[in-house]
Amino acid sequence: EEREQTLMLLVDISQSALIGSTAKSKRDLITEICAVLAFSAIANNDKVGILFFSDKVEKFIPPSKGKSHVLRLIKELITIEPVQGASTNISHSLEYLNRVMKRRTIAFLISDYVAPSFEKPLKMSARKHDFVGIHIYDPLDEFLPEIGLFPLLDIESGEYVWVDTNDKKVRQLFRKKFLEHRDFCQTIFSKSGADLLTIGTDQDFV
Repeated sequence: EEREQTLMLLVDISQSALIGSTAKSKRDLITEICAVLAFSAIANNDKVGILFFSDKVEKFIPPSKGKSHVLRLIKELITIEPVQGASTNISHSLEYLNRVMKRRTIAFLISDYVAPSFEKPLKMSARKHDFVGIHIYDPLDEFLPEIGLFPLLDIESGEYVWVDTNDKKVRQLFRKKFLEHRDFCQTIFSKSGADLLTIGTDQDFV
């Protein structure tokens, strides 16, 4: 009982998590990763809980043990839907975690991290908990296909932008922005003393 640990999954269910250009969307990958982590926790006789967030905390299920509890979490992962157009606010989820989880936990924050700055609450969470980030991305986040003039929809703001995907400079800039974002995430996690994994929807996460 002294060795019993608690695992918390912080799961991004904003609209951007629905994107997917491969066999699975970001949301599908997040669900699979959470299921593996949750079953690993109960196999080790640990508790596991989950916090769903978009631009606010959508739902919190307190940590508990048992297969039936994990199956409930997986059902929620599959069925829960964010408010239409919901954006991402990671700070709110971290502040909530720090309030409700008084004891040290193992916390996984799973998101594409397209969100306003969250460095300060991340530092606080990483000091208080054993903290791991998982940065989920789709190949389409990095590479624009060469398909001519194309309307891109920001599914979180509802705004369209016309982009000439045949323009090599546009494609290069698009990839440059993705790489800068990935490096930025890696930097702020490293400064906070937390780990960060980066996993694509076209990769084997195991």
